[in-house]
Amino acid sequence: MKIRLLFLLPLLVSLIPTAPSRAAGDRFALVIGNAKYPDADAPLKEPLNDARDVADELKRDGFSVEIGENLTGDGMRRAFDKLYSKIKPGSVALVFFSGFGIQSARQSYLLPVDAQIWTESDVRRDGVGLETVLGELNTRGAGVKIALVDASRRNPFERRFRSFSAGLTPVIAPNGTLVMYSAALASVVSDVGGEHSLFVQELLKEIRVPDLMAEETLNRTKMGVTRASRGEQVPWISSSLAEDFSFIPGAGGSRPTTTPPPPPPAPPPVVANNPPPAPPAPPSPPPAPKPADTAVAPAPAPSPKPQVEAALPPAPPPVKPAETTPAPSMDSGPSAAVLAEDPTIKGLTAKIAANPDDVNALYRRGQVYASKGAYNLAIKDFDETLRINAKDVEALNNRCWTRTVIGDLQGALKDCNEALRLRPNFVDALDSRGLVNLKSGAVKNAIADFDAALRINPRLTSSLFGRGIAKQRNGSAQEGALDIANAKAMDPNIVQEFASYGVR
Repeated sequence: MKIRLLFLLPLLVSLIPTAPSRAAGDRFALVIGNAKYPDADAPLKEPLNDARDVADELKRDGFSVEIGENLTGDGMRRAFDKLYSKIKPGSVALVFFSGFGIQSARQSYLLPVDAQIWTESDVRRDGVGLETVLGELNTRGAGVKIALVDASRRNPFERRFRSFSAGLTPVIAPNGTLVMYSAALASVVSDVGGEHSLFVQELLKEIRVPDLMAEETLNRTKMGVTRASRGEQVPWISSSLAEDFSFIPGAGGSRPTTTPPPPPPAPPPVVANNPPPAPPAPPSPPPAPKPADTAVAPAPAPSPKPQVEAALPPAPPPVKPAETTPAPSMDSGPSAAVLAEDPTIKGLTAKIAANPDDVNALYRRGQVYASKGAYNLAIKDFDETLRINAKDVEALNNRCWTRTVIGDLQGALKDCNEALRLRPNFVDALDSRGLVNLKSGAVKNAIADFDAALRINPRLTSSLFGRGIAKQRNGSAQEGALDIANAKAMDPNIVQEFASYGVR
């Protein structure tokens, strides 16, 4: 729906073989903490502390560790090349990354601090693919490859390009690989702003427990994070390890004698129209320790998106319901002088001056203007983009959203309908048109649009929250409250976001 800035952040970790033939010198780790992204409102508080303390722990465990902080694209490529050059047949390779990450074309990418993400191709250009890293480590002969990815954060690149999914995606990794994400697939969590992320807190706690195999360490980490977050953050693990390894050198492979942590509570449902969850069942007995030759089962990959035919409802009357707050004005946002000095806008303006028909620069500048609240300037740039290419569905959708925010609902509906005529299953235009209908009081049409969007992407928070508001206004208070609660659990900022659209 909105031109949001996107996030993402992976954190990678390698484990140590218990086989006596592997020397401590054959354990190599690259630890990266990226916190200062210029496109973010403020530096991230956790990645540097997380990276430093993980690096210290790995050194104590016999790893040869390289640490990088606030690395640019060139810096990350050099760091990975240095790691690759050290790998010998049978080595253990560990990569830890804390910062922003993003998924694109069903792959997860780690982002350097100087990433310029505006389109999907920019992700592949500036990001470092997790699968590519693991594949290269395998090619170099690493016997054990472990990736712990703490990248499930909302980030400033979110929804600059419209076909996106939140969080990270499953990894297709070579044999001998153990991957852990700090949150579930396609989900994001909010930073707590403490000294460490919750994920790293639990990881450092469990990694120091003696006589644990790597998979047990990460399973206990997962349980600890899930329990501490009350089911709101559930890490994801995938393993294809063929033998046991331990973080602590010399671990004999014995299983812990202490009682494992209790099973985590189930996270709240995110599928709308479910009945309210039943009261929690009594705690089940602790699980028995896992046999040595059992690998952690990868989470199933998401099923292909169903094709949804988008019905184009008639234009509703532009009458706002009583619950709608005044829309932002065309002149809201920073002054023209402030905008002109913005480095990104300045660079795009120079490109447009050199070539007034530079459609990519016009479209990108429109996105920047809209994200800064300069809606009149954004609409002018989208107008120019569509003058050059009247079938640009991304520009049509973004102009639809911008017009919706300022209250031009008839113009917005026309743009969204045209985008959906050109691309009938365009989930973002369905989401945007749902907002148009919600603001204009056509709540049944809004529910239909949000339903269609959620059939394509069940974790589209804006559609889930918007549908909840629409259902409540349509008289289905309980169903609406469930949608709203699930949306807030997925994105605590969603209420403030809709308020900025003039919807409460």
